[in-house]
Amino acid sequence: MKKIAVMTSGGDSPGMNACVRAVVRTGIYHGLEVFGIMRGYEGMIDGEFKKMESVDVSNIIQRGGTVLKTARSEGFMTSEGRTKAFENLKKNEIEGFVAIGGDGTFRGATVFEKEFGISCVGVPGTIDNDLFGTDYTLGFDTAINTAIDAIDKIRDTAISHNRLFFVEVMGRDAGFIALSTGIAGGAEAIVIPETETDIENLIVILQKGWAHKKTSAIVIVAEGDERGGAFEIAKLVKEKFNHYDTRVSVLGHIQRGGNPTVRDRILGSRLGMAAVEALIDGKKNVMAGLVNDELAFTPFANATKHHMEINKQMLQLVEILAL
Repeated sequence: MKKIAVMTSGGDSPGMNACVRAVVRTGIYHGLEVFGIMRGYEGMIDGEFKKMESVDVSNIIQRGGTVLKTARSEGFMTSEGRTKAFENLKKNEIEGFVAIGGDGTFRGATVFEKEFGISCVGVPGTIDNDLFGTDYTLGFDTAINTAIDAIDKIRDTAISHNRLFFVEVMGRDAGFIALSTGIAGGAEAIVIPETETDIENLIVILQKGWAHKKTSAIVIVAEGDERGGAFEIAKLVKEKFNHYDTRVSVLGHIQRGGNPTVRDRILGSRLGMAAVEALIDGKKNVMAGLVNDELAFTPFANATKHHMEINKQMLQLVEILAL
């Protein structure tokens, strides 16, 4: 293998730049030419390739977002789009690539390899922490630290005004951000997609807090909860429990930006290096991850089909500490 490429795809996550940096410099260390593909699969289709030198990734490890840009590509979902992408890789003599992204990115790489035999090693870049085969995904640690900073500030206002805040965090299909920030932020309750939301039980929890003379409360809601998100849940609760002045705060995309934490910088660096060396060793259609702080390679089919399960002890912890 003489030439490889790297791209970021899907939603951005803090730490992607650290990973791109590691891929480029590891590739150069091993005598490879490394190309950056702008805007993920969309850029692969449009031929947006740039040869990367060591200097091109200087001073990016501390930056959020991705210097390679990212996009969701409808074109890559078509046979014509994938054919064009393959032709561009072939024209640049690229033999394999590192894809930093989530389940959609890895599913696309799986189909691509079946059709054209192009090797791909993935790095889990998503703040949701919902990919099987790694204890942490790239960006998760930064996202929960960003969220908890906002929640701490909201708590100050809640206490000052005797308010009940419903704070919505990201997590369309998974509640890992909500669970971690709920515990760390001292929330009275969390609402996540993995468990059925019982409004009556939520009201009971808030009533217990009121009985214990709590003058404020915070409920963390994952955006993908089946009852409709923070606004809808706040409305349902307020109809039967109106002891507090109720407010809703949606944290939104601030969770995806910002300078990556130390953990995400190190994670991106380790997985970027591992992905390049895996390509050199002939691995393909696998995701590089860390399990118990050891490198692990999980087939894309398993990483996307199976999802990390919520720790039930942490759910119980929220309930006990909310007293």
